[in-house]
Amino acid sequence: MQSFRTELENPVVELEIIELERKIRAFREGKMPEEKFRSLRLARGVYGQRQPGVQMVRIKLPFGRVTFDQILKIADVSDEYASKNLHLTTRQDIQIHFVSLDKTPELWAKLAEDDMTLREACGNTVRNVTASPTAGIDPDEPFDVSPYARATFEYFVRNPICAEMGRKFKISFSSSDKDSAFSYIHDFGFIPKLHEGRRGFKVMLGGGLGAQPILAYEIYDFLPEEEIIPYMEATIRVFDRYGERTNRNKARFKYLVQSKGLEEVLRLIEEEKTAIKNKTFTVDREKITQPEPPTAPVGTVEPVDPAAFAIWKRTNVFEQKQKGYFGVYVKVLTGDIPTDKARELIAGVQGHIANDIRITQDQNLLFKYVREESLPHIFNLLTRLGYAKPGYNSTSDVTTCPGTDTCNLGISNSTEMARVLEQYIHEFHSDFVYETDLKIKISGCMNSCGQHGLAHIGFHGASSKVGGKVIPAAQVMLGGGTVGNGVGRVAERITKVPTKRVLQVVDYILQDYKQNRLEAENFHAYYDRQTKDYFYQLLKPLADTTNLTDDEYVDWGHEGTFATAIGVGECAGVIIDLVATLLVEAEEKLDWARQALDRQQYADSIYHSYNSFVWTAKALLLDKGVNARTQALVIEEFDKHFVADGTFTFPTTFSERVLQINKYEPSREFAETFLLQATAFHLEAADKREEIRTINN
Repeated sequence: MQSFRTELENPVVELEIIELERKIRAFREGKMPEEKFRSLRLARGVYGQRQPGVQMVRIKLPFGRVTFDQILKIADVSDEYASKNLHLTTRQDIQIHFVSLDKTPELWAKLAEDDMTLREACGNTVRNVTASPTAGIDPDEPFDVSPYARATFEYFVRNPICAEMGRKFKISFSSSDKDSAFSYIHDFGFIPKLHEGRRGFKVMLGGGLGAQPILAYEIYDFLPEEEIIPYMEATIRVFDRYGERTNRNKARFKYLVQSKGLEEVLRLIEEEKTAIKNKTFTVDREKITQPEPPTAPVGTVEPVDPAAFAIWKRTNVFEQKQKGYFGVYVKVLTGDIPTDKARELIAGVQGHIANDIRITQDQNLLFKYVREESLPHIFNLLTRLGYAKPGYNSTSDVTTCPGTDTCNLGISNSTEMARVLEQYIHEFHSDFVYETDLKIKISGCMNSCGQHGLAHIGFHGASSKVGGKVIPAAQVMLGGGTVGNGVGRVAERITKVPTKRVLQVVDYILQDYKQNRLEAENFHAYYDRQTKDYFYQLLKPLADTTNLTDDEYVDWGHEGTFATAIGVGECAGVIIDLVATLLVEAEEKLDWARQALDRQQYADSIYHSYNSFVWTAKALLLDKGVNARTQALVIEEFDKHFVADGTFTFPTTFSERVLQINKYEPSREFAETFLLQATAFHLEAADKREEIRTINN
C-alpha cells in the first residue's frame, strides 16, 4: 500500500498549527474579535458544541479512506482530549467531541503524524471530498474514482480561491451509475464514464440539501478526466466572487445558480477559465492504488450463530470485482464507535482485511479484500462488539446526525430516535432487512446533516405548540432518494407528528406498502401512484394532538419536559464586518501574495492580491455604512461611493482594475503588477481612512 508524506513533515502544516496556537492566545487575551476567531477556527475543523466551553473537532478524511494506524491514532487522541468515542459522519469524516479549545493545536499535531488534517473540515471552504466507499472494488465501476477524489482534495485544500467563501462547497465522486455518492445533491457531483476508451465524467452542478433541497443540473454527459479540476477551479472562483455573503440562508452555490440562472453561471465559468492555474490537470492514477490483500494464514472458524451468519452474509457482504475477495459492510449504530471497541476491532481484523477501510455515507464501515474463509471470523468479532446486525443499506439501516447530543442547531434527539427505530424494524418488520430501495434518514433539525431530504422516509426535528406547551415533533418527509446516473428525488413534506409517534408512522407506511404495492413495484413508484395526499390522509390521525399522553411531552432519551434550546449554528461560518479587522486581513493577504510570488505560484499570488483589493474596499464601504452582499457588489459599490466622487482615481474604474484577475493568464509579470497595484491601493485606503477619522475626532 502506498504511503504519503505525513502532514507534520509539511512545513506549511507546522506553521498552521503554530498559527492556531497563537490565534487562540490572542483570542483569550481579547486581542482578536470573537467573530474573526470563530471563522479562523472553523476553517481548521474546530466547531462549537451545544455544551458551552467545549468543541467538536472534525477530522477530514478524503473519500472516507482510513488506515489501521489512523483509526488507532484517532482513538488515542479521543482518549486523551475528547470523550473516548469516534463518530462517523455522512460526509465520511470522523468527529470527536468535548475537546478543550486550548488543546486543539496539540491534538492537530498528533493527528498530522499519521497524515490527517483538520484543515477546512468546517467553515466556508471546500469540505471533505466524498466518494462511493466501494470505489476501487465496485463490480459496476468503469474505473476507480479514488485517485480523482484525492487529487481534488489536494488541489483545493489551502487554495486561496476557496479559503473564505460565502458558504461551504461540497464535491462527490460516485463509482458507477448507481450513484451511491449522491451526485444530484452536491455543488459538484461526478459519475465516471468511458467514451471510446477514454476516461471522463458526467458532471452534475448546483445541487444541495439543507433546509431547501435543490437537485443538481447535468451540465456535461462526458467531460474528459483532465478537464474536471480546472472546471471546478473556474466555478469556485465564480462562486467566491458572486456568491451571497450577508444572508447565510441564501449563500450556497445552488442559490447563485437560481438567482443568476444556469446559463449565466455557465457563461461566467467560461469567462473565468482565462485566469485559472491549469487549463488541464492530469490526475496521477497511481497515487491511490489497490491495497495489498491480507496474507496471514486463516484457520477454520465456525460462526457463533450459523442462521444469523447466513442472513448477515446475504445483506452485508458482496463479491468484489477482484474475484475471490469480498467487501464487508459493518453496521455502526448512529455512527458511534467507543475507543475501546475501535482498538479491539482493528486488532481483530488485521490479517483478515486490507489496510484500507472506507467510511460510508450512511455512517458505517466497509472492509476490503476479505477472503471467504475469513468471513466467519469477522462475523464472530463483529457479533462480540455489537456490529454484526444484518441489513446494510436497508430500511433497517437508519442514518442520523448527532442532533441534540452535541449540535447547536439540534431540536430533537435524533440519535435515540434512530436507535429505537432500528430496533423496532428488526423486531416487527424483519423482512425489511432485505429491502434496499426504502431508506430511513433522520436529522435533528431542518438542515440535512442526516440526509432526510433524500430519504424514502425522512424525519427532521421540529416542535409544536399544544395548549400553551411546546412538544417535541418530527416533520415527516416521503418519496426522496436516488434513482441513478445523476437522477435523484427530493422528499416531500407530508405532515408533522409528535416525536414519540415516529414508530407508528413507520409502522403505518411499511404495513401499507406491503399490503398495497403492485408486484415488483419499488417505493418510488408506489409513492407516485398513491400520491402525496394519500399519505397525508394515512398519517393524519397521528398528527392529531388532542389526545396527547404525558410521555409525548418528553423527547426520546430524555426525562424532563421538552424545551427547544437552539443555539447559533456554525455550519457555514460567519460574516466578518469589522472595519479594522478587514484592513488588517487585507494587509495579511498582501503578505501571502508576496510569499506565493516568491514560490512562483503566480495564480495564488494573483488571487491573494485580488482578495486584498476586495477586503480593503469592503472595509471602506462598511466605514461609510454600505454593506455589499457579494464581492462583485463590493467592487461595483466602491466605484459608486469612492471613485465617482473623486476620492480615489483610477485610469478607468476600480472595477476594471480589480477584474483584471480574469482577463490575463497567471504569469509572473501580471502577478507582480497586480500585487503592486493592490499594495498601493491598500496604503492609500489606510491613509484616507486615518484622515477621515482625524477630521471626525
